[in-house]
Amino acid sequence: MDILPILSTLRRHKLTAWLLILEIALTCAIVCNAVFLIGQRLQRMDMPSGIAEHELVQIQMAYIGNRPDANARAQTDLAALRQIPGVQQVALSISLPFSMGGPNSDVMLAPQQQLRTVSASNYFGQNLVPTLGLKLVAGRNFRPEEYIDLDTATAALQSGDPKGLPQTVIITKLMADRLWPGQSALGKTIYIGKSIPFRVIGVLARLTRSGGLYEGADNSMMMPISINLTSGGSYLIRCAPQDRAKVLKAAVATLKKIDPRRVVLQRRNYDDLRRAYFASDRAMAGILVGVCIALLIVTALGIVGLASFWVAQRRRTIGVRRALGATRTDILHYFQTENFLLATIGIVIGMALAFGINLFLMQHYELPRLPAIYFPVGAIALWLIGQLAVLGPALRAAAVPPVVATRSV
Repeated sequence: MDILPILSTLRRHKLTAWLLILEIALTCAIVCNAVFLIGQRLQRMDMPSGIAEHELVQIQMAYIGNRPDANARAQTDLAALRQIPGVQQVALSISLPFSMGGPNSDVMLAPQQQLRTVSASNYFGQNLVPTLGLKLVAGRNFRPEEYIDLDTATAALQSGDPKGLPQTVIITKLMADRLWPGQSALGKTIYIGKSIPFRVIGVLARLTRSGGLYEGADNSMMMPISINLTSGGSYLIRCAPQDRAKVLKAAVATLKKIDPRRVVLQRRNYDDLRRAYFASDRAMAGILVGVCIALLIVTALGIVGLASFWVAQRRRTIGVRRALGATRTDILHYFQTENFLLATIGIVIGMALAFGINLFLMQHYELPRLPAIYFPVGAIALWLIGQLAVLGPALRAAAVPPVVATRSV
């Protein structure tokens, strides 16, 4: 179809044409970036933890204060929990992947190093590897004689005396690759705190850090440090997925029977913990989906309204063209081509705006660059929406008989 008559008509309606172009451009820019942000949130929510998520339950106890029998009480609890039918493994820990808080350390590769090489989450507690379902890809697990009490380790760390600290550590594979690219981490030494050395004896396939997903989500390490309830820890119980509710109820009852005065702060399976951690991400993704849908609907309604207005204004022109031999298909294609031209101009401008918005987000919110695939996908989506939106008014224009259109002057 010859587009010159279409361009001539659009020049006579510059204001309305540019309003529609700007609406399409803004929709393109916002939707492209919003869909990208939704993808980022969904990718974050699907991040694996490295643990047996569907086999774990957590019971978090209230802080009981500094008591001389804290270690004995913890061992009594652990022994009782192991006797519950369905329980496979039990541990006491102060950290879990995707939990709020948790200790972190700066890791160096040399003594007296001024700047850290990486920051990593610390996991303390006995029997964590089998309880969490972690996989060792190299080296070994801790031996019982390697464990040191948390209070002893804390005092030694504050004084800088390595004698009261464990000498070994287990780290994740991705952390090992960052520290020693292309080399085996086993036997290597890292330095924490006041240049205190720790020798790597094991490498985990994966263990996501506990205190958040900033600066390397897989930078995690385990130390042979035993804890008790004065540390504010949680009992972690591993069992079959179908037994979680039953085991959790029995575990709470067992702990209450040992000490009826104790306070249980949390009782949940790991799926609930993960769901709570990513609640804000789900909410943000939902809001962005709503924004995208609303913008697309408003844009489609704008196209429908403008096309209907132009059909009403051009009834005489349509009648003349029909009288001169134009078919209904010719009239339909005219309005579809006109809308396609307006949408194309808006999409080109919108892509430039989308790129600019993405640069702003990269500079101020540390987001990655918008992948180029979003531009053609966004363009195709807006072209399709534009053609569907204009179809109704175009069909009404094509259905106007020549005689009726001519008499409508």
